[in-house]
Amino acid sequence: MSETTVSHSLAPLVTRLVSAAELEGEAVAQVDPGHGPKEFIDALAEVGLYPDALKFLAHLLPRREAVWWAWMCARKEAGEDREPELDLALKATERWVAEPTDEHRRAAMKAAEGATYETAAGCAALAAFLSQGSMAPPNVDEVPPPRFATARAVFGSLVLAAVAVQPERAQERFRRFLGFGLELAERIHLWETLERPN
Repeated sequence: MSETTVSHSLAPLVTRLVSAAELEGEAVAQVDPGHGPKEFIDALAEVGLYPDALKFLAHLLPRREAVWWAWMCARKEAGEDREPELDLALKATERWVAEPTDEHRRAAMKAAEGATYETAAGCAALAAFLSQGSMAPPNVDEVPPPRFATARAVFGSLVLAAVAVQPERAQERFRRFLGFGLELAERIHLWETLERPN
């Protein structure tokens, strides 16, 4: 790296999210003070670190959009002849994304339990539940979800979607899922929003 490299204004955000996402090893080696989030993701992809890129983007996207990303990938990989429990979880997640009410959020949790957290659909529904509100039952003291809990569930969903069928093709799916996520980031003008002064 040249000594004249100018630090990117969003380099501190990259550093914070690398820590939050618990990236390690070769992924951390891609951190460059001249890079913002988009450039960091590109650097990870360039060396084939797609899971790390997915994990980072899951922590970067707004929660609702991150859940939508997980739902889209889980639905695509589940196919049309999916088990009823997976279908219920996907429909509950879709309903929450369309209308993120507490009722829909709690319905997503119930559907996640039915699909189990060992499925992409179940983790996508869990991500919806963890996105806001309280983890406690209604009418008792609120217990907010841990910070970045949604991102972790989203990443879990993406990984499970990639390896559920023909796991030897996981890397190809990781690359495709990253493409979907980056398209979503463009669609919501994420990069411009991050660059905009507060």
